Amino acid sequence: MRDRSSMAGAARGSRAGGKRGGGGGSASSSSAAASACVYYATTALLVALCVAGACFLTSTSGAASSSAAAADGDAAAGSVTAYRHTTRSSFAYEVTRERAVPAPPRGAAGDASAGGESTAVGAGTGSDEEGAEEESQPKSAVAAAAMAVMDDPHAKPDDRGGSDEAGMGMEEEHRVSAAAMEDVKGEDGDTAGGAEASAEDAAVKEQEAVLEEKLEMPHEQARAAVEEKNLDGGIEEESNAAGQRQREEEQSALDDPAAGGGLRREAQEEIQIDGDERASENEQQPGEAESEQHQPEEEQMRSSASDTNVEAAFGDRNGDGGDGDKASAVEESLVGEARAEEQRAWATQADQSHREKDRRDGESDAGGGGESGEEQQQEWRVCNVKAGADYIPCLDNEKAIKKLRPENFRRYEHRERHCPDEGPTCLVPLPAGYRRPIEWPKSRDRIWYSNVPHTKLVEVKGHQNWVKVSGQHLTFPGGGTQFIHGALHYIDFLQQSVRGIGWGKHTRVVLDVGCGVASFGGYLFERDVVTVSFAPKDEHEAQVQMALERGIPAISAVMGSKRLPFPSKALDLVHCARCRVPWHADGGALLLELNRVLRPGGFFVWSATPVYQKLPEDVEIWKAMTSLTKSMCWELAGIKKDRLNGIAAAFYRKPTTNECYEGRKRQQPPMCSDDDDANAAWYIRLNSCMHRVPTAASERGARWPAEGPRRVRTPPYWLDATRAGVYGKPEPEDFTVDYDHWRRVVDKSYLNGLGIDWSRIRNVMDMRAAYGGFAAALREKKVWVMNVVNVDAPDTLPIIFERGLFGIYHDWCESFSTYPRTYDLLHADHLFSKIKERCAVLPVVVEVDRIVRPGGGIIVRDEAGAVGEVEKLLRSLHWDVRLTFSKNDEGVLYAEKSDWRPELIEEPS
Repeated sequence: MRDRSSMAGAARGSRAGGKRGGGGGSASSSSAAASACVYYATTALLVALCVAGACFLTSTSGAASSSAAAADGDAAAGSVTAYRHTTRSSFAYEVTRERAVPAPPRGAAGDASAGGESTAVGAGTGSDEEGAEEESQPKSAVAAAAMAVMDDPHAKPDDRGGSDEAGMGMEEEHRVSAAAMEDVKGEDGDTAGGAEASAEDAAVKEQEAVLEEKLEMPHEQARAAVEEKNLDGGIEEESNAAGQRQREEEQSALDDPAAGGGLRREAQEEIQIDGDERASENEQQPGEAESEQHQPEEEQMRSSASDTNVEAAFGDRNGDGGDGDKASAVEESLVGEARAEEQRAWATQADQSHREKDRRDGESDAGGGGESGEEQQQEWRVCNVKAGADYIPCLDNEKAIKKLRPENFRRYEHRERHCPDEGPTCLVPLPAGYRRPIEWPKSRDRIWYSNVPHTKLVEVKGHQNWVKVSGQHLTFPGGGTQFIHGALHYIDFLQQSVRGIGWGKHTRVVLDVGCGVASFGGYLFERDVVTVSFAPKDEHEAQVQMALERGIPAISAVMGSKRLPFPSKALDLVHCARCRVPWHADGGALLLELNRVLRPGGFFVWSATPVYQKLPEDVEIWKAMTSLTKSMCWELAGIKKDRLNGIAAAFYRKPTTNECYEGRKRQQPPMCSDDDDANAAWYIRLNSCMHRVPTAASERGARWPAEGPRRVRTPPYWLDATRAGVYGKPEPEDFTVDYDHWRRVVDKSYLNGLGIDWSRIRNVMDMRAAYGGFAAALREKKVWVMNVVNVDAPDTLPIIFERGLFGIYHDWCESFSTYPRTYDLLHADHLFSKIKERCAVLPVVVEVDRIVRPGGGIIVRDEAGAVGEVEKLLRSLHWDVRLTFSKNDEGVLYAEKSDWRPELIEEPS
């Protein structure tokens, strides 16, 4: 303020001098010369004085241009050039333009030079008034604008020079410089006027002294003020510039995925994902909003599933309570499917089977071409096949079956899998009058006839209480060929006959061969036993379909020329009740296959007429079986009769040591070679030999698994802590982490968060199981889970059987061996992103549509891209996509199948 007062005083002095000098109208040539000398002398003096403050002295060209503009009567806005010192010992160059001040009208008092002087002085005064106005203005808007610039990561440091404080500092600098120049001009005019009037010489000298004193102090003060303001502004600007550089570097890092910026950006996006998704939901069209208002209450409840439950579908890997480290370990161990591929110490079923055969040579070249079909809008058609609504592509391949020779039929190869070269993309029709299945446990006793409209079994087996027709239902009295009076009595009879069976405690996993309608397995659920039932798709039409419609585990398979799709030493007990399998034929090849899959110490229960009837054929078969089982070192634990049903059963037990094998006089059947992989089971032809029993304490099969319910949660004793499991941790810890993970996902998300009506869920399939953790987490529900271990995934199926669950090997590039409409819920954990590496996704989604019942659903957990691709296909199939959720490039989808079928029919091939 002191600076401004000084400058104002100088300006007033200038104006006074101007008035005094305005009276000299005419001048002689001598007086003009004297005036010129005084003018130049004074100018030289002023220049010398200004050298002391030369940092901010403006060039004489500015003054000259101002004088010229004043002579023309125009008020021009001068361009002032200033150099501001910065803390980096350099000069920031900046040009600013002052606001133009209107010039006084022509003809004002005084001559041209006096008018010019008045104009210049007026401009200086106006600057002071303008600065005062700016000071009085509120700074909130300016501050906000400055903050916006500073917050902009792309703003340049020089741009911030126009911000509030820096801009005001520069205006102040220019006002000081302009005021100093006006003092100089004012003195010029004053001195000239004094020279023309000799009477006022003394006054002129006095005014010069006063002006000299006044000019010296404002220049010093102005220089100090300008220098101080420039220094402060430079520090602030440098600080702003440094902050800006830091923000630009951070932004550059964010934009650079190679530098990890992608991870930071994902972390920022993760915080906003819930809000963003809710915002996107609110942006729906008016028509959609109106439609949603008319949604049924059930739909509204499904759509309002809590984010907490949905996010738990990603694993809730932060855990409960405060066990952050362990939860973090779960998070790290259960992300992405590359995790499994890195652990090549685990053999896959494909690897094992490939060493046994050359069937799939070149398959990798044939696979993987998969995405062109999905890119276009799919036109769906109904399959035009002889099997109609019961079409199983790999079992109804008529072209392949016609190529078989007579000897192939003798070994039942026509009942084995013969998959088409390319997976079908047509849709299986619904049977006429199809209805939603009856819920368990009522379904065990009756099903809708319209869903399985086959009566041949009623005609052939109705008198044995297999199945009967009762109005709109097929009813199942619970009988069978060997247990006409009910399965429960028969089950109790078996347990009482031989010590060591112990349903639900010692024996928990059973294989029922030639199961019929699977009443044996259906009633074993009451004894806490899971049973895999299988039978061929033969003249006993739809027996497996009836079993699955009842809610009992079953697959379509046959004891033929190839190994069963199970690992070795996996089953606790194998049951055959009049299963029509020639065990003694071909050197006992089929019974030797049972020996492969049976656990050491496990039982083979044979309930058949050769055991208790004396017909010549039965006697011959019994003798052959007795000789074969002795040579196999099977112990005949007993033969017991069931007087109620009028039958008997023989109980054989597999040895637990190799002593019998080594003591045989005749090595028939022979022992398998050491390089014969007992676990290879995918399209492997039978080999009539026996594998040795494991003897080392740490080998699988050396001792029986844990008993009772503890078996499902206890890591198998043969898991090795020195080896990495599927997810990279030591095998026992890997097992436990997987189990804990799926319990959290099921409890916090699947049971409540996806809108699934679990009262309608019975038949479940885990399409890509690892340790069976998903099935174990559902152990207390009234469901059963078929655990599918993919042939290209780590071979963990032995672990699944070891924990008292069951499963099967399968390749999802082919169709599954089950009837259409047989599963209520499918679970696909990172299946589709992996399958794309080998075959097309489209046929897999069509297979999903084939085996899921109308009203049933699928849970897809996968990479976001794979989930989106599956969602697109399911929507085109008119599935009801109930939920989709994505986070950090991982997605979850739940969709339910509708009754829709296309009107178009596939062209006959």
